[in-house]
Amino acid sequence: MKKVQIPESLKGSGYRLLLFDLDDTLLRRDKTISPGNLEVLRRIELSGAAAVGVSTSRSEKNAEPFIRALRPDALITSAGAHVRAGERVIFSAPFTPEQTQRIIGAVFGLLGPGALMDADTPTAHYRNYPVTEHEFAAGFEECVETDFSRFSGEPLMVCAKLRSAGDARALTKALPFADIIKFVNSDWHKITKKGVTKALGIEKLCRALGISPGEIIAFGDDLADVEMLELSGLGVAMGNAVPEVKAAADVVIGTNETDAIGELLKDLFNL
Repeated sequence: MKKVQIPESLKGSGYRLLLFDLDDTLLRRDKTISPGNLEVLRRIELSGAAAVGVSTSRSEKNAEPFIRALRPDALITSAGAHVRAGERVIFSAPFTPEQTQRIIGAVFGLLGPGALMDADTPTAHYRNYPVTEHEFAAGFEECVETDFSRFSGEPLMVCAKLRSAGDARALTKALPFADIIKFVNSDWHKITKKGVTKALGIEKLCRALGISPGEIIAFGDDLADVEMLELSGLGVAMGNAVPEVKAAADVVIGTNETDAIGELLKDLFNL
């Protein structure tokens, strides 16, 4: 693998938190973490050089297998709607039951009662379609199937499978209290409270930990990661990232199928 050239201005020992997106960033296609990358993270943690954190669009429930493996010091889940520092919840931005019903009504009104949807709370993942074998292996094993007709929870994030950008514009108009962002290479769109992003989660986390965004190295690949990479002291895009993420990053490394994360960190921390 070709060595990434890091600008001298970005090198140094001032980074105190490593923040990783999961899917297609720290996780390979088979939803495992490269042993090489994991070994480097262990060395960094044991040396006390930096803390390790996760910043994902997954719910905390659906990130559980990887949380157990990483034992992160900080956790941003549901695309910024839920933030933990250690065991302490420092920020949470769920929809109200009334807002949730408006979202469900708007999606079903646009696409019909057969529209595919899911909803995340800190403790459960609800959906109106079955879990596939691949999803089961990727941490989605404990889903609750519901038709959403009487759903009264307070989800941190709702996802819907839309047909087009026109559908997304129609939902945005119908739901002024929400932001709607498409997942790359998918018809699925995430719906969170307006202004809730991974970058907002970082700001909340920094205040709680007493650090600055400039002391964070953030890794990502998808559109939800753009602001996170721009805000952090060092924004790292994976080689498989979308063009918008690569443009926002300070450096672009190898794909999520390689040990590129570990190689970069070994260089930065002189391991």
